[in-house]
Amino acid sequence: MTGDSTPPNLECVVVEPTSTHTGTVIWLHGLGASGHDFEDIPPLLGLDHIRYVFPHAPVMPVTINNGMRMPAWYDIVDLDWNNEEREDEASIRSSAELVVSLLEDEHARGVAYERTVLAGFSQGGALALHVGTRFPERLAGIMALSAYQLLPTAHEAEAHSNNGDTALLFCHGRLDPMVPIERGRSAHEAMAAAGHPTEWAEYMMEHQVIMPEVERIGTWLAARLPGE
Repeated sequence: MTGDSTPPNLECVVVEPTSTHTGTVIWLHGLGASGHDFEDIPPLLGLDHIRYVFPHAPVMPVTINNGMRMPAWYDIVDLDWNNEEREDEASIRSSAELVVSLLEDEHARGVAYERTVLAGFSQGGALALHVGTRFPERLAGIMALSAYQLLPTAHEAEAHSNNGDTALLFCHGRLDPMVPIERGRSAHEAMAAAGHPTEWAEYMMEHQVIMPEVERIGTWLAARLPGE
């Protein structure tokens, strides 16, 4: 069942489980998209005990799109991947607080943090990685699809030990024109070096999600959030 929910400060699309709810996936969309972007995927995963929460990002001006207002987790001010200030730190940290509120909202519903996976695609995947590794309560896993690492120089000081060995899944397209695969690999390698058990999967695709990737996601989620 799909519906709408309103946790603090963010509206969400919610796909409810069809059996007893024992785990939650919070899945963040990419730049300019919405919470509806991935709501058709849960039935393909075959995990009927999981509740999927797809939040809508705040609407804000995005510098690289000529200041056009659109759903975005943070502003991107430069197209140069070598610019360390490419992403706006203030909006990253503001949206991070909103994602933390989603995690806390699920916990208030009775879902243990250890039965919650934080996931995302592109911008959403980058923010999921940022929030999940800094979150003070242990999560079941973090999934970053076609994503990269935000504020990498701050990670060592800010990462929380409670999620220091949380499992991570990275998936990326070899032909991705939006987020170069090297950025995804770099994030994966940094997290592996930090001690996380990480999985890396790459596909002959662009900036998208394809069925072989969905199947890999289903297998990984089943291992992180097995039915009880």
